[in-house]
Amino acid sequence: MPFSHHSHSGQFCGHATNTLEEVVRDAIRKGMTTFCMTEHIHRERLDFYPREEEDHTPETLEMLYDDFYHEARRLQKAHADKIQLFVGFESEWIRDSSLGSIQRLLEQYPVDLFVGSVHHVYTVPIDYDTPLYHKARDIGGGTDEQIFADYFDAQYSMLQALKPPVVGHFDLIRLKSDDPDKSFRTWPNVWEKLMRNLAFIAKYGGVLELNSSSLRKGMSEAYPQVKICKEFVAMGGRFTLSDDSHGIDQVALNYGKVLGCIKKAGITEVCHLAPASGSIAIHDERFPNVGWRTVSISELGSHGFWKK
Repeated sequence: MPFSHHSHSGQFCGHATNTLEEVVRDAIRKGMTTFCMTEHIHRERLDFYPREEEDHTPETLEMLYDDFYHEARRLQKAHADKIQLFVGFESEWIRDSSLGSIQRLLEQYPVDLFVGSVHHVYTVPIDYDTPLYHKARDIGGGTDEQIFADYFDAQYSMLQALKPPVVGHFDLIRLKSDDPDKSFRTWPNVWEKLMRNLAFIAKYGGVLELNSSSLRKGMSEAYPQVKICKEFVAMGGRFTLSDDSHGIDQVALNYGKVLGCIKKAGITEVCHLAPASGSIAIHDERFPNVGWRTVSISELGSHGFWKK
């Protein structure tokens, strides 16, 4: 029953490890039933990470995603009797041209889903390392409060333009902040923008991922924080599970702790991607081959995965 809708591999991502097939085989070994392969999309040269230009050009990054897509579809067929695999990408929302890049990718590749994420504010990476986060924060005036507010504004623009089926690490902005576990309610303006974004996601039917990567990075709760999840529950919003793994050591890592966050937030059910069928309705016409299946937390918790 456990599943993930957000993953990477070292074969196609410079800051990950292991081949894509090794990641898939590890998910099978751990008893996962649904696993989504969602590699990063290409970026323009001016948005390369430090030292990335030593290995890539914008053209080679485009080719890398093409290679990923075809390998992922091969694995989907090869392991169909053991696990439900789905193929997509994690988007980047950096500057005005980001929208065109994502739209072209959706036209070129018949993916099953994509994860809508924001990793940049003022075009500066906010999760790569602390110095770059501080650089972005200084551009906004030097306070966590202001860059948090501007992050949620950037996220709102992304949500409006793309309506992503899965919203990635909703509150990622806290990762490199002065106090990553601090409540967003501390700043009424930030909380208002956050609530606006949640309401929009709930309205168009987006799925909020419960992303375990924050736990391996030292935070006490998954993305999003439990208080945020409680608000989304009240809005009738839907959740799914993601490990945001970057190698086999992170596949399903800390899912036990995520289950604890789920219970604290009062979440009673989660959903996972499934092939469209008579009982699984298509939810988004852009992805005609898939829909969402809902499972109760009690059903999820009774799966043999947790014993492993």
